[in-house]
Amino acid sequence: MSNIIDIFKTITKIQRCSGNHTPFIDFMQDFAKKHNYLCLIDDAKNILCKQNNSESKLILQSHYDIVCLECNKIPTIIEDGDILKALDSTLGADNGMGCSYMLGLMQEGFDCEFLFTSDEEIGLIGANNLSLEINSKYMLNLDSEEEGEICIGCAGGVDIKASFSNKKIVANSDNLDLYEVSISNLAGGHSGVDIDKNIPNAIKLLIEFIVQNGAKVLDINGGERINSIPANAKAIIASNSFPKSNNDLIKIEKIDTICEHFVEFDNSLFNYLNSFKNGVRDFNTTLNVVEDSINLALIKTTQDEIIVEFSARSMKNENLQNLKNETKNDLEDIGCSVETYGKYSAWTPDINDFTNKVLDTYKTYNSDAKLQAIHAGLECAVFKEKFPNLKIASIGPTINFPHSKKEQTSIKSCETLYKIVKDIVKSV
Repeated sequence: MSNIIDIFKTITKIQRCSGNHTPFIDFMQDFAKKHNYLCLIDDAKNILCKQNNSESKLILQSHYDIVCLECNKIPTIIEDGDILKALDSTLGADNGMGCSYMLGLMQEGFDCEFLFTSDEEIGLIGANNLSLEINSKYMLNLDSEEEGEICIGCAGGVDIKASFSNKKIVANSDNLDLYEVSISNLAGGHSGVDIDKNIPNAIKLLIEFIVQNGAKVLDINGGERINSIPANAKAIIASNSFPKSNNDLIKIEKIDTICEHFVEFDNSLFNYLNSFKNGVRDFNTTLNVVEDSINLALIKTTQDEIIVEFSARSMKNENLQNLKNETKNDLEDIGCSVETYGKYSAWTPDINDFTNKVLDTYKTYNSDAKLQAIHAGLECAVFKEKFPNLKIASIGPTINFPHSKKEQTSIKSCETLYKIVKDIVKSV
């Protein structure tokens, strides 16, 4: 097993859930000092390492935060033959493996710029707020997740948050019974790269069940993260009979409580979400990638309202604007107050001397390597907007089911990619 896997195992022990920066910054300051690199940190907690008097032409970039389905949980790595996975948690190969490549190159003393960005998983926060100076002409992002594919373009995205407060306190004059209805432990997945894989959405399934049974909703919560396909959802409903379901995924438990009054939310929100076209909206046959999509990601009940959040993506900025406006207008029509956040532009595919060099180097290991675009938000789009003259490509090992407990990667793929990365660095 290579040194890269050992490095990955080392940094996996460092708590790197989004929003937590200090442990990894402390590690990087010690690591950089040991290997004679400067270690610069900006207010957004991005980390830039480079040699004194560097003449670097190439910057390598990865985000150091990982998705944690349980707050501050450190993954326990399991080796199953060629597969690395984690015990009942995400693995953190997204983007811990990219960070490992960069640390490996630093150990070997390469004169590059190494940029570790913060909080990518909760809105590309580090990239958007980068204030460190970049001097390189080329950028190799290490956050792609399919061996053999060289990404030269990605979707833009925007998150949409709706608040619905149309509710009333009603007397239980019909003697309705209360039930807890839940869906748990679905596969989940990334709402960009996995959106076309027909992965069940727990929130959509639960709402379809509620509407089909004509139940009244007292409380509903579901989803894990804004950029994940929901794996879990739960609701408290009132019904005059035991709810019926043909779906084995739905668990129904009667609540043995007599309820004289309850807070009932208007059905207009649930009717809208039931008919809402979730998932792929359009497909780009030229690029062989999803063109437009939207994912119902989160729902929660507070004391005063129900909050629903969506993640919209498109390979074209114009389409993204249209999708955002359409969804916003529909939500406002049923009485929601709506705000949008986390917007980032699409990265228009660009073939140039650097991407061709990356492709030529890659093909010495894999003759089927190809340039392509992906339906997910990469920090590359932000960097291209900030540094228009920067030439960018993105590569990475095969990582399956990122952002879920099923996340796994191939040891062989990870080791091969490191060889490719090192050859690209040498060629530049």
